[in-house]
Amino acid sequence: MALLEQWQKVAYNEKTDKGELQRFWQRYFLLEKGVYEKLLTNPDEKVEGTVKELADKYGITVMEMTGFLDGINDSLVKPNPIETMEEDTKVSLVFDKEKLYMNMVDAKADWLYELPMWDNIFDADKKKKLFLLQKKSGTVVVGKKVGRNDPCPCGSGKKYKYCCGR
Repeated sequence: MALLEQWQKVAYNEKTDKGELQRFWQRYFLLEKGVYEKLLTNPDEKVEGTVKELADKYGITVMEMTGFLDGINDSLVKPNPIETMEEDTKVSLVFDKEKLYMNMVDAKADWLYELPMWDNIFDADKKKKLFLLQKKSGTVVVGKKVGRNDPCPCGSGKKYKYCCGR
């Protein structure tokens, strides 16, 4: 069984006691924060290795590293093969800084996007711009509604009610 499947069985198990699951996630988020603190301290370092090597490097278990890799995968320059990943799979943690920051905002992970290390990567204006850009990306803009007697937007020249409005 691939590592990701094992991680998902533990992390998203609906049969687990709610309190136990909450404690699991609280512990995981603390570990995740620690890894991000180390990564963001030197954001241009090319961190690569096997899943096991990276878990050892950051002082976490292979399962916790699997969860971390699952979370950061969308922010990486080149995504890892997380679906088929095993302990000896070579992975990379080379991330796109802007994408990572925006994904943290999207996940509402304020404990991550408010880390002080971001101040050394982006100035306050840039962080605010990225924050607002991410928030706007989830906003749906509804166009003007076509009235039944308006010209049809398809360009036929007919009234909407006699054309596409039927």
